Amino acid sequence: MKKALIVWGGWEGHEPRQVSEIIAAELAKVDFEVRVENALEVYAEAETLKSFDLIFQSVTMSTIGKEQLKGLLDAVRGGVGFAGLHGGACDSFRNECDYQFMTGGQWVAHPGGIVDYTVNITNHGDPITAGLADFSMKSEQYYMHVDPSNEVLATTTFSGQHGGVDWIRGCVMPVAWKRRYGQGKVFYSSLAHVAKDLEVPEALAIAVRGCQWAAR
Repeated sequence: MKKALIVWGGWEGHEPRQVSEIIAAELAKVDFEVRVENALEVYAEAETLKSFDLIFQSVTMSTIGKEQLKGLLDAVRGGVGFAGLHGGACDSFRNECDYQFMTGGQWVAHPGGIVDYTVNITNHGDPITAGLADFSMKSEQYYMHVDPSNEVLATTTFSGQHGGVDWIRGCVMPVAWKRRYGQGKVFYSSLAHVAKDLEVPEALAIAVRGCQWAAR
């Protein structure tokens, strides 16, 4: 049985507790032993972090201490997997470039707020997206700054019709990716603005499979 640490917090608008509860329940179904923390202090406990196979983070628009950040990055670099969704992973600590180097991206906009958009599966051979077809979402469509070394699994294309940003019409943006950081595996999906978004079967499948892939 693998061990997962789920850490949640930050802005309540992203429903970090509710999203974490869903992920915890889903990971338990696939034989993970799950520990949940509502504080970043655990990141400073180096030996504790090393005991986990996966860290799932749902912390948005927050700050992190130097020792906490060092502990997290050292753990992932040393082989502990990392996974997260939406702003809970790629809008967590806006001032921390080293953290963004690990995750592979950072949110910068969601034009129009809640909009209808399509997620296109671009890698049908990967176990995270295998068997999934393109699907629709009604949520925030994340425009992000992304690392070119990411292995992209799914994308979305901006219509330019929302939020008065017609200049991004036709822009293809990564939605889900995986990457390496040292010895650790990192997975991210921009889906799950709120917990209800995970009622979309494909969004939930990508999240759970991504966690399974990232785990050591």
